[in-house]
Order: sequence, then structure tokens, then C-alpha cells
Amino acid sequence: MNNPKSLVRPVAQERHPLTNRTYRVATTAIEDCWVLVSRCLQYRIPGALIYGETRLGKTYAIEYLRMLIQRERREIPTFHVQAEHMPIRTEGAFFSCLLRSVRHPEPDIARNSRKRKALHDRLRAVAEAQGSSMIVFFADEAQRYGFHEYEYLRDVHDELAQCGVRLTTFLFGQEQLCEKRTRFQESGDMQIVKRFMVETLRFRGIRSAEDAATCLKSYDEHEYPAGSGWSFTRYYYPYAFEAGLRLEMGALFVWNAYVTAHQNAVLAGEVEIPMENFSRTVEAILLDGLLHDAVDFQLTEQRWITAVQHSGYVASEQAVERNARGLGH
Repeated sequence: MNNPKSLVRPVAQERHPLTNRTYRVATTAIEDCWVLVSRCLQYRIPGALIYGETRLGKTYAIEYLRMLIQRERREIPTFHVQAEHMPIRTEGAFFSCLLRSVRHPEPDIARNSRKRKALHDRLRAVAEAQGSSMIVFFADEAQRYGFHEYEYLRDVHDELAQCGVRLTTFLFGQEQLCEKRTRFQESGDMQIVKRFMVETLRFRGIRSAEDAATCLKSYDEHEYPAGSGWSFTRYYYPYAFEAGLRLEMGALFVWNAYVTAHQNAVLAGEVEIPMENFSRTVEAILLDGLLHDAVDFQLTEQRWITAVQHSGYVASEQAVERNARGLGH
């Protein structure tokens, strides 16, 4: 019999991060990225390149990796730098963007030389405040950078190095980013490759039942509030969780549901599920727990199939295919 006393959850539903979609869970691709990031920090590798198709979760990965650095290497400041689309590239616009990324109060200082100095001073101050000789940039949509942006960034690296602060840059971007690396090699611009593109890693979506299990297990284990004993799965299915229910047990069900949807819609290529879509499917399953949780509740294959059908996976993949063929609006 269900015990109402066990339903005293640690936070109200409207405050739970799943409700606001402000949470982060691990995926196989993120775990691979963490191995690369850890290696670069350990062996003082100045930069690496992570590339992959759009929508697979690279921006999500950046925030997860920053969280891991904050947990494992608390002294190292990290910044999420958004490479902006600029029809006309200028030095001033580039440094204004960096100043906004490091939360400088005056990112649009008039002269370029002042912007450079303001960035340098800001980064040195942050490093000193945290007692660190390292700073990490995660540059998102880095395929937008051209030769000059990399040269400006190289100057930032060099100027900080003269003050004893090492800047490590991780470039995240689409397939074109890897193509640019090849062109820099062919043109002899090895100073860029050796500084920012020493290591490369292809970023993947969820590509197997094993990948799905890794992600689902995170929901089973990730607690909010931290240390409360209330994982995401337990929060939404307290009775069933107590009886042994775990999302990880449904990995094959959810993977097969995506494969079937992919095949029925005659989508091109292999199944590679974007994290945005996969998380929406899992959230639907968890929110169902508010209505259906019970000691004998089971997450059946049909429940996973229904969640995938309502996730928008087929429609979004079809839109991507239309855009790839030049038919998008």
C-alpha cells in the first residue's frame, strides 16, 4: 500500500530544475568530451576542437563541462564564449563579444586598444581572485571564426602567458570547423592549428541503446537538491522508485521506439538522436509519474513509444532534411 508520508518531496514541483529545464545530465558524448578536456588540462594542451552536426547538444555539453570543471577543478575560471554571426568582421566587434562573455561592465568601450586591455585586465583579475594560473574558454559556434579572429585570440593567449596565466580554448562548432582546420594546415597557418586545434573530437548524438542507458542512468542518480537522496526518477515516481523502478531499465524500449519512428518516416542516414529531443521524451515520461505513480507501476514499451511519438523527433528531422536539400522556408 502507498504511504503518503513518503510523498514529502524536498522542493515544490515549480522549483524543480526539470520543470524549468535548467538541469544537466550526462551522455556518452559528454563523457567523451570530459576525457578530452581533462587530458588537455592535465597535459597543458592549449586548445582542442569538438565538431558535429547542429542540434546534437554541443551547447548543452559546454554547460555540463563547465559544471564538471567547477566541481573537479574549482579554482579554474571558465567562460562560455558565443561566437557571433557578423556580416562584417572587425576587431572591435570581436573584442566586444569577448568582453560580454567575461561579464565586463563596459563591453563596448570605444577604442580597440582599450577593449584589448580591458579583456586582459578582467581575465587576470578573475584568475588572481580564484588563485588560478589557468582560464578556460568554451567557444560555441566557433565555425564562425575566420583567420583574423584566431589571430586576435592568439594575441590574448600570448599576453596572458606573459603574466603567468595560461588560457585553454575549446572550440565547439559544426562540420565546417573541422574543414577550416584542414584549410589552415594546407595554407601553412600552423600557428592556429597548434594553438587551438591540437586535438579533435567528433561530437555525437545518442546512437545506441547503450548511449540511451548512460543518459537514463543520470536521471536515476542525479539528485536535487544535491545530497538529498531525491534523484529525478525518485522525485516523479517515489512509490515505483522505492519498489525498484529505474529509467535505465527502459533503454532498449526507448531506443527501439526511435529506430521504429526513424524507419517508418523513411528518414535518411543512421539514427542519431539529438539531446534536445531525447530529454523532451524523458521529461514526458517523468511528468507522467505525477499522475500514474504507484508501487506496481511499470514503464512499458508502449509508454516509451508514445513519448517518442509526441516528442517531435520525426518532424524536426524532416525539417533538417528539407533544409539540407535547400527546400526549407
